[in-house]
Amino acid sequence: GCTLSPLPPINIAIRFTYVLQDWQQYSWPQQPPDFDTIFGGEVGGVEFGKLPFGACEEPISELHLATTWPHLTEGIVVDNDVYSDLDPLQAPHWSVRVRAVENPQCLLGDFLMEFFKLCCTKESTEDILGRGLTDEEGKDTGDISSALSKLTEPAAAAPISKLSVSNMVHNARKHIRRHRHIDESPLNTDVLNSILLVSFHPSGVIVPCSATLENLYIQLKSAPSDSLTYRLALCMSLVNFYHGGLRAVAHLWQEFVLELRYRWENNYLIYGLPAGPPDLRCCLLFQKLQMLNCCIERKRARDEAQKMKDGGKESTRASTASTSTREVSPGKSWDSWSDSDDEFFECLSDQGEMDGSHTEGEKNGSKTKPDGRLHPSNNMTLLNSTEPLYIPITQEPAPMTEDLLEEQSEVLAKLGTSAEGAHLRARMQSACLLSDMESFKAANPGCVLEDFVRWYSPRDYVEEEVVDEKGNVVVTGELSARMKIPGNMWVEAWETTRAIPARRQRRLFDDTKEAEKVLHYLAVQKPADFTLHLLPCLLHAAILKLKEEESFEDIPSVKKVIQQTLSQASKLLHHPNHDYKTLEEFINQLMTIETVITQARSLKAKFGIGEGDNWNETEELKTFVSTLLEEPEVTVLGAGQGPAGSIIHRLFVNSQRVSSSAQCVRQGCQTCGLGMSAFPSPAGREFLLRTCVPQPAPYSKALPQRLFCVLMKEEFRLAGAFSSDTSFF
Repeated sequence: GCTLSPLPPINIAIRFTYVLQDWQQYSWPQQPPDFDTIFGGEVGGVEFGKLPFGACEEPISELHLATTWPHLTEGIVVDNDVYSDLDPLQAPHWSVRVRAVENPQCLLGDFLMEFFKLCCTKESTEDILGRGLTDEEGKDTGDISSALSKLTEPAAAAPISKLSVSNMVHNARKHIRRHRHIDESPLNTDVLNSILLVSFHPSGVIVPCSATLENLYIQLKSAPSDSLTYRLALCMSLVNFYHGGLRAVAHLWQEFVLELRYRWENNYLIYGLPAGPPDLRCCLLFQKLQMLNCCIERKRARDEAQKMKDGGKESTRASTASTSTREVSPGKSWDSWSDSDDEFFECLSDQGEMDGSHTEGEKNGSKTKPDGRLHPSNNMTLLNSTEPLYIPITQEPAPMTEDLLEEQSEVLAKLGTSAEGAHLRARMQSACLLSDMESFKAANPGCVLEDFVRWYSPRDYVEEEVVDEKGNVVVTGELSARMKIPGNMWVEAWETTRAIPARRQRRLFDDTKEAEKVLHYLAVQKPADFTLHLLPCLLHAAILKLKEEESFEDIPSVKKVIQQTLSQASKLLHHPNHDYKTLEEFINQLMTIETVITQARSLKAKFGIGEGDNWNETEELKTFVSTLLEEPEVTVLGAGQGPAGSIIHRLFVNSQRVSSSAQCVRQGCQTCGLGMSAFPSPAGREFLLRTCVPQPAPYSKALPQRLFCVLMKEEFRLAGAFSSDTSFF
């Protein structure tokens, strides 16, 4: 007989997968509503100056634990539906993966997306609120610019009081209130007043911003985080999300513009805006508000100067009246003497007639009383006298926003390249030059063009050292070649200008006209327009919020993505014409970042990071959670006996306890929890059988054979991989 060779040993690898889905033992991811705040009573409602953040639902849906026994021998373990020798806690190898909720509802992302939808609307404010002015009332109010022209006409058909801007606004407000019932107001009055109060009086509002992010608004072309524009963007988003959507936003904008007009008419500065001309690095709305603030500052300064001037005149008149009453005509009081020439000097169109007696002398450089001097210019003296050269007090150039600069560039470009067009273009750009020439002549009587050029454009005055007849070295100078070109504009301007100090010149910057232009521009904005102006500020706030939240979690991958997002936002928001599709994709990226941060926060809460006293274990858990967010499956160091494994075990125990308690309540059982298993039944069993067998003949080379089996609740799979020796077969 023949002897049968013993069967080769079979190596078995077993992997059980357990699924954890119950997170009921953990707190809700959002704080409960605070009914005492402006936006109280809403999920995620926060105090003013902050954006909400986080998920409204659990961002992690499942945790999958795979326990593996990689090397088992057949016959030493028993595993069936009734009994199993395989204890998950004793498995030598654990690995974990998590399944996130697809598109979880996150507050910051919802805020951004709902606000972005406003930018795509087509309706006007009047269409939304239903408060369009009738044709007759429209004729009464008219266009602001035409009303201003009527105010300046020498003979008006109607009394000035009825044509004043304040009267027009008063009529408009009465019309609005007449058509707005209290119960129909889109925005609650208390909320509206609170928003306007906090926006225009930001005392106590603190917007945290690290030193490295102070200039982020320049990169994003938004506005500083402590500015009115930035706060308005936050208000608009909160009102849109919590208090009525589009109608409430349109209502808030309308009230905002009315508040701006009230401040302009009453000389109240707008707080939260830096002093100076519009910052072209910021968004257009911020520039417009800066322009309005400049107008208010100029108007206040002019009014204060006029008050001081009037006060000085009154005291002078009183003194003159007591000492020289004989010079006053009998029966004629001092109040009847008009000082309109001094009071309205900035708006006079007949200034030449008023100063006609001095014109010839000023043009010829004859001596007149100097006026409007600031201080001497170092050691320089006038060329035709020994008098020191004085720097004059000049008017500040007219501030301009980027849209006005674009309009001006278009107008100048349309003049063409002809000689006439070039000359006209130069004349249009010379308003500031003419004003400075007049101021210089007033401050330096007897001066010549060369004196002005030495101060105003030193490079156009060429000096050289020469030896005179006596052998002495003297310095002489002359105008540059371009100044000597026939028809040079500087020469023509110098010959026509007169000596007028800055305080008596026509204003280069008409604050009244510019303020009304700004207010008109804001008043006619559609919701899609002003929300698009505010969108960079809201995205700025969202990025700051994401960086703030990420700093708490310290996720390297998220930190890298945020830096890439900043670079993308800089290119996107600086483009004059925004691409709505690209903007939406960018907002989706921010929503993804928020989702990852909320997932990290959820996992850290479940693994108790920051609660233990062991620093090494805490760092190991941080690394484990961070890897879990970036890798599809992560090995658990120490399996069930390590720090992460112990927490995972506790998670399953708590879930089993909750499930068992619920089942006992349903069944009315009094022995709840007795005999409870730490782990639920495996959601899947995987078996891998490996051996080496000579095939197809006993004397063939032994080759590996594999059989793989998967057992799940509603699935069974069996796969084999068999090999045979083909050398002689």
